[in-house]
Amino acid sequence: MNVNDFDFELPEQLIAQTPLADRTASRLLTLSRATGEAGHHTFPYLAEMLQAGDTLILNDTRVMPARLMGVKSDTGAKVELLLLKQLEGDRWETLAKPGKRLKVGAQLSFGDDGNGEPLLRATVVAEGEMGGREIEFHYEGIFNELLDRLGEMPLPPYIKERLDDRERYQTVYAKHEGSAAAPTAGLHFTKEFLAQLQAKGVQIGYITLHVGLGTFRPMSVDTVEEHTMHSEYYELSEETAAMLRDAKARGGRIVAVGTTSCRTLETVASRFTYEDIRACSGWTDIFIFPGYEFKLVNALLTNFHLPKSTLVMLVSALAGRSAVMNAYKEAIEQEYRFFSFGDAMFIY
Repeated sequence: MNVNDFDFELPEQLIAQTPLADRTASRLLTLSRATGEAGHHTFPYLAEMLQAGDTLILNDTRVMPARLMGVKSDTGAKVELLLLKQLEGDRWETLAKPGKRLKVGAQLSFGDDGNGEPLLRATVVAEGEMGGREIEFHYEGIFNELLDRLGEMPLPPYIKERLDDRERYQTVYAKHEGSAAAPTAGLHFTKEFLAQLQAKGVQIGYITLHVGLGTFRPMSVDTVEEHTMHSEYYELSEETAAMLRDAKARGGRIVAVGTTSCRTLETVASRFTYEDIRACSGWTDIFIFPGYEFKLVNALLTNFHLPKSTLVMLVSALAGRSAVMNAYKEAIEQEYRFFSFGDAMFIY
């Protein structure tokens, strides 16, 4: 399968640069898996699409202020680190800019303690591919407090506008810190809207998947099957496992909010039969593309994704490539807002 089969022309002005003031004010494109028919609504219409007995699964990961701006200690040259994954202790997998200048042994400095000394120091301990660097940090105090003080939210590179409110790049239910990017399909929800769904009889459960390196890496192969996903850490609680067992036993729909929730649920499905689903955690590198047979997920709420991305391939696996490409064409013609701060699509 050719990667170019998932390409499309996207006008730059449709890339949403800022979030809407009201989270639920975005538009909603609905796409039927059975017919390929698209409908055009606003986000609150999702309450009409969900039914009593549906189980809605959301990713409660919290984004770290994971972008650090600093200097090389010897030359004062500017450097940027994006923290992606804690490896062990104070060692982290990162993306570095400019990566070519940061060789093993390079010393980095971040912040100022008021006496001319950096608040945070770092050493490059290993080199990876495409700007990847393993970094070891040195500091006094509590790392997360220093990160909160020095770090910036790691907005995707296609967003050029500054984000004034950090919390607008977090879901309202974000809980477990560890992501390098937000699970953006969840940004459309408010606590009030979630309460409205629960009052209707929709069950709401949570998984955790910390979004990592794969989000920032373009596909570098021509054939879909050649691509390898980077692994990301996930957790499933016993409470949510029980919800999933119950939903499957009574034939209820399982609705994933976002591709991260979808990938986590399908990873769990690869480990257990639905009767035996239980609390678990681990690392997943599941890659879902057309031809994949979904085992747990029946419907998906998601945003509009980058051309030729693994995420477009995932939604195409659920709804069919032709239907998804046609829906994207309609979305572009009707000037939907794309990507992280953009509008939503509900595949059912």
